[in-house]
Amino acid sequence: MKIIAFSVSTAFLFCLAASSFAGDGEFVSLFNGTDLTGWAQQGGVAKYVVEDDAIVGTAVPNTSNSFLCTKRHYGDFELELEFKVSSELNSGVQIRSNAFSAPTVLHVFKANGEARDINVSPGRVHGYQVEIDPSDRAYSGGVYDEGRRGWLQDLSENEAARNAFKQGEWNAFRIVCDGDHIQTWINGVPAADFHDDMTASGFIALQVHGVGDRDPDPPLQVRWRNIRLKELGK
Repeated sequence: MKIIAFSVSTAFLFCLAASSFAGDGEFVSLFNGTDLTGWAQQGGVAKYVVEDDAIVGTAVPNTSNSFLCTKRHYGDFELELEFKVSSELNSGVQIRSNAFSAPTVLHVFKANGEARDINVSPGRVHGYQVEIDPSDRAYSGGVYDEGRRGWLQDLSENEAARNAFKQGEWNAFRIVCDGDHIQTWINGVPAADFHDDMTASGFIALQVHGVGDRDPDPPLQVRWRNIRLKELGK
């Protein structure tokens, strides 16, 4: 079992070695609109297909959270995309996320500075997630630390961002990671804005949340399109 103690310097060096970069100042499409070239599925077995120039994720019963992950890793970047989600399905966009090939213990720190150990199983996707939340809570654009620390910044005190989500329609995310500064916008409205230095680089991933034993008709789906990224700071 690997044991990793995360500090600013170790997290940076660990992730930088795996990073690939798009050119500074240029937006690069992460999805070619035709197939899933450049992406790989991890975690659960939700269905991912390409339909009408969008990636469509469909929830299936009796599986864990599923993630369609870029094969490349990214550090400091601006990411833009659009999404549309079934009203009963939770989802999200992973940023600076990782999955280990062997059991790993992460030494992490809570917001109050208290240390704790987290056991991460092989293949478990973990890292920052920009929430897609069509429920009445309306936290789309908040940031959750998947598989590690839970909520880093929800939208409980951001009414404007909660009201910006459009149920049953296409919504737009803008996400900026610049050093330890993470910012999100939903439909042009500022959502999350905070500093965190746990992870400096990782893949982008599209989540379909597990739905237990439910098998609804019509199926629960989330769609993503116009996924593009610009590398910062080169």
